[in-house]
Amino acid sequence: MQPSNEELIRACRRGDGAAWEILVRRYERLVYSISRRAGLDQERSAEVFQQVFTRLIEHLDRIEQPDRIGAWLATTARRETWSISQREPPTYPLNFGDNEEESQYLATSDPLPDKVLLRLEEQNTIRLAMADLNERCRRLLSLLFFHPDPPSYAEIAAELDISEGSIGPTRIRCLKKLRRLLDNSGYF
Repeated sequence: MQPSNEELIRACRRGDGAAWEILVRRYERLVYSISRRAGLDQERSAEVFQQVFTRLIEHLDRIEQPDRIGAWLATTARRETWSISQREPPTYPLNFGDNEEESQYLATSDPLPDKVLLRLEEQNTIRLAMADLNERCRRLLSLLFFHPDPPSYAEIAAELDISEGSIGPTRIRCLKKLRRLLDNSGYF
């Protein structure tokens, strides 16, 4: 099982490099997705990433709720994204067909909507909880809920080498495990 955010923050405060690496890996997708969704290119998103984790180093001893570090990082990423986008407005592709060469770019300084930010935080929390599930549950839930075209029960049974009749009860147990992990995360 992965260490909690609180355990990671305590270890980072003690100078534990491995804990720092886990913490960065745990939240790098979230930080990057905020800046990318706001329209920043890869280079400016990398700048946001660096700034966010620099701020975390600077404020590490002042974090009052280590269990809510994901929300702190998301808020900091949003502020850094806004700051960088004020210097150079982000661009969004406007597709005029399926041909990439026909795409145009529109400059905008619109802020990242709070709903999008909240959704990114929720997705990251679910991704982290899924990583803590055992492999059987992780594979089953991924097949059932994370595919654009979910496979049939027969295909799932073949993939997981279980009977079709056990998929439903196993799904229920796995969802309960996921719910417990999410409840313990303090986010939901």
